[in-house]
Amino acid sequence: MEKIFLREDLSPKDKLLTCLFWATRKTIREVGCAPLRINEIKTSTKIYKPHGKKLLKLSPPILENIIDDMRNGRTVSFELFMGEESLKVYIDDRSFAVASKSTEDLEKEITDKIGEEMKRKKPDFCQTFMPKIMPQ
Repeated sequence: MEKIFLREDLSPKDKLLTCLFWATRKTIREVGCAPLRINEIKTSTKIYKPHGKKLLKLSPPILENIIDDMRNGRTVSFELFMGEESLKVYIDDRSFAVASKSTEDLEKEITDKIGEEMKRKKPDFCQTFMPKIMPQ
């Protein structure tokens, strides 16, 4: 597992989206363009899982619960699947950690890239990523 500390001056939502985007982007480079599937989100008050074949996305109530936990110093965990790779992601308002099942080097690639993004005035992520994790 690799861990990185996040900038304090960014909003929890920007931290969350930046970290999820770069974790996904780096994993895609490793396993190919497999679709992203969020299998579980654990907050301090609830565990979210997809229902049937429906994809789990960050609906407004789920996002609000995640942001509330982050603001209050609690860690939120995600199980992400892309192709043959699965990631466990942990995020709070101060840090991000990732563990990969198949590719150990991937953890360092992800945290290194997020570290680079944290040095930018505004971290970058592709806007086409938003519909993949948030309902429209």
